[in-house]
Amino acid sequence: MVSLVTDISSEMVTAVMPVYLVAGLGLSILQFGFLDGLYSGVTVFLRLVGGHIADRFSARKKVASVGYGLSAVSKLGFPVVGASVSGVGTLLAVDRAGKGLRTAPRDALISLSSTPEAQGRAFGVHRALDTAGAFLGPLLAFMILSVVATAYDAVFVVSSCIGTVGLLMLLLFVRDRPGPPAGTGRPRAASWRAGVGLLRDVPFRRLCLCAALLGVATVSDAFIYLVLQRELDIKAHWFPLLPLGTAGVYLLLAIPVGRVADGVGRRRVFLAGHLALGAVYVLLAGPFGGAALLVGTLALHGVFYAMTDGILMAAAGAGLPAELRTSGLAVLQTGQAAGRFVSSVAFGWAWTQWGPERAVVWSGAALAVALGVSAVVLGGARVRGR
Repeated sequence: MVSLVTDISSEMVTAVMPVYLVAGLGLSILQFGFLDGLYSGVTVFLRLVGGHIADRFSARKKVASVGYGLSAVSKLGFPVVGASVSGVGTLLAVDRAGKGLRTAPRDALISLSSTPEAQGRAFGVHRALDTAGAFLGPLLAFMILSVVATAYDAVFVVSSCIGTVGLLMLLLFVRDRPGPPAGTGRPRAASWRAGVGLLRDVPFRRLCLCAALLGVATVSDAFIYLVLQRELDIKAHWFPLLPLGTAGVYLLLAIPVGRVADGVGRRRVFLAGHLALGAVYVLLAGPFGGAALLVGTLALHGVFYAMTDGILMAAAGAGLPAELRTSGLAVLQTGQAAGRFVSSVAFGWAWTQWGPERAVVWSGAALAVALGVSAVVLGGARVRGR
């Protein structure tokens, strides 16, 4: 429920940020690509820091609270910095710093609250509620902008207020999971060496490498929506509604896909989800237009998230020791975030050099290579037994 409320707050800003930066502040696509990459890349090392502190001091809830608080406060800064690109970049970095600190502790709390055989379903429930917030956030942003036109400050202030409510819910109602369950033997002491040492486990190391590799070939949501806006000539005030299509499909599929992944294999579902992303690239780069392009792209984008986002955490979580679960998930998420930072900067550069269509084509080629390599690598690793 904390994630539901918080995602309403964060997705209000995420939905308007591309058009705010490009149309409102006049940033070039290359500049936007750098900021979008920063939006993901700044979390790289903070995920490791947050994961280590949470495990070292058994303080998963406390670390998550700091992360949620940073994100809520940062929204109030956008009206202050105005059109300053450096100011906007700093605030985006603070917001993502908050996300970097909170994500691994939050996922560890979910994982430790679930049995090993139900990890996919547990993360499916979480991602469904999280996506409900992602559905409501853009809708609320659209409603605000329909009243105040291009006064984006109103979106930022309301977003901060809602984020504060999510933080209060966390502090008041969420119970921490400070350590491993009874009867699991002597726990390993949490440390930097122990956290990174989890990479010695072959299945986990292979999963981390593939997540990072596929992250490099994953075009960010913002760029996908900007390509759609360009192809379909969508007006700026309608732009915040584009994420609703993705979120709606994700919301419907998150729990069923989680259940399926528990049965047929989480790694298989994770890889299959990237086929849906490849289909998105085909639609964006092909001769399609109108409703077919709009509906097909958003629907397949939602399928991609349903089959990859929570599934990846479920695939890793059950095999990690409880006392190092936050650190392990942070290592996995760090590699993925680093890959997506490279993707955003590279896509922004490719768009500037060759245009959006060729940039999408190159991303599709990169995805095909990454998916082929990942299928071979993960095909040779067995999931640790229950």
